[in-house]
Amino acid sequence: MSSEAISYDTLIPNNVDLSSDRRVLKALEQWHPKYIDWWKTMGPEGFQEASVYLRTAVSVETVGWAKFDYVKMPDYRWGILLAPQEEGRKIPFGEHKGEDVWQEVPGEYRAMLRRLLVIQGDTEPASVEQQRFLGATAPSLYDLRNVFQVNVEEGRHLWAIVYLLQKYFGRDGREEAQELLRRRSGDPDVPRMLGAFNEQTPDWLSFFMFAFFTDRDGKMQLESLAQSGFDPLARTCRFMLTEEAHHMFVGESGVGRIIQRTCGAMTDAGIDDPFDIEAVRQLGVIDLPTIQKKANLHYSLSLDLFGSEVSTNAANFYNASLKGRFKETKINDDHKLIKATYPVLKMIDGKFKFVDEPALTALNMRLRDSYVDDCAKGIKRWNKIIENKNIAFTLSLPHTAFNRKIGEFSNFSVTPVGEILDTKQWQSLHTDFLPDTEDGEFIASLMKPETQAGKYANWIAPPKSGIDNREGDFEYVRLS
Repeated sequence: MSSEAISYDTLIPNNVDLSSDRRVLKALEQWHPKYIDWWKTMGPEGFQEASVYLRTAVSVETVGWAKFDYVKMPDYRWGILLAPQEEGRKIPFGEHKGEDVWQEVPGEYRAMLRRLLVIQGDTEPASVEQQRFLGATAPSLYDLRNVFQVNVEEGRHLWAIVYLLQKYFGRDGREEAQELLRRRSGDPDVPRMLGAFNEQTPDWLSFFMFAFFTDRDGKMQLESLAQSGFDPLARTCRFMLTEEAHHMFVGESGVGRIIQRTCGAMTDAGIDDPFDIEAVRQLGVIDLPTIQKKANLHYSLSLDLFGSEVSTNAANFYNASLKGRFKETKINDDHKLIKATYPVLKMIDGKFKFVDEPALTALNMRLRDSYVDDCAKGIKRWNKIIENKNIAFTLSLPHTAFNRKIGEFSNFSVTPVGEILDTKQWQSLHTDFLPDTEDGEFIASLMKPETQAGKYANWIAPPKSGIDNREGDFEYVRLS
């Protein structure tokens, strides 16, 4: 079976010819009921029987790769999809640059590759767990459908990683696949592996910020893994990126619609001071300073996902030709980085200074810089909405040292504009920069569900267009 031919008439839908690989097929069939049990336990609460207008991948082509139809989420076909194999593909970086890509795991890199797969795989079910209660407060059927689409695609990404673990890592892979279902987001005993995936997602502004900031980190990581010399991983990640783009769209457009509604309500009410928070909140919309605080939180949490700025692990992954850089093949250098350097921001004598570090150990910093640039483009688009309403407020990304728990700045208290504080000052001022209990309670007070087709909660504007070109009153989720 070619990578283009996808079988959906079997228990385990796939485009990897599982019918001729009985060992892997059996392992996945044994994992399947555990997955369904996890989904029904930790997936969207209260909506397992709802019919949702979902897209299902039916091809790996760039055009016509998905079909839309009503599906109950437990019945969604989580197909294992690999992007088409590139004939003659060569390894683009690291010690093995120029060699044929690997179709099997090189023995000397087995442990490193397994770790990369597990870390990536752990994020997929984690976000589903974080978002499981959002359905109860959805601002529209359009938004309800979108969070469910994100959820089922995270489930598909998990299937894709588990397939690689089961096929290429034998008993170790089977054990890791079980652990991916055993860990739970926020569980004090068996938490998810990365900090941002143990945070709560208590409201829809949090969800949209997560989809904008944290899924964008996912884009960066997947793009780096899509460069891998291990070809099955590269092909898996290339297809995941197709779906990840929609997740980021949900986040960016969601926050944009909140900003649009807030600015519109302020204009209609004759309020021109965005810092008159009480007056704005009386309109039943989310004030811009609170949106900024939410952005500060999710951005800083997402920066921690890149790990330490200087990392021997990142260097080892790159040297081994397992994980490249963002858009590796478009970078004009030797792709081995033997003598190259890269500037890394550090705290030296109480001041922020750039220090040239070996480029190999500064790979996390470089990837994070690419991420920051990508985030800034989205912030610019949000600011355009505010500017068009002639409101004197500008959203911004906080300083990279702000609210950090990992890396160079984890032991420092820094404001969003880069001012260094002592512990007492931080304790006094941090609620000016990050959401506090009162902010959370106010946002929670707005989170009342809107379940009538074509209607939207007061705090968010309708989208510019519907999913699959559907009309505004289309019933994206059938609740009965």
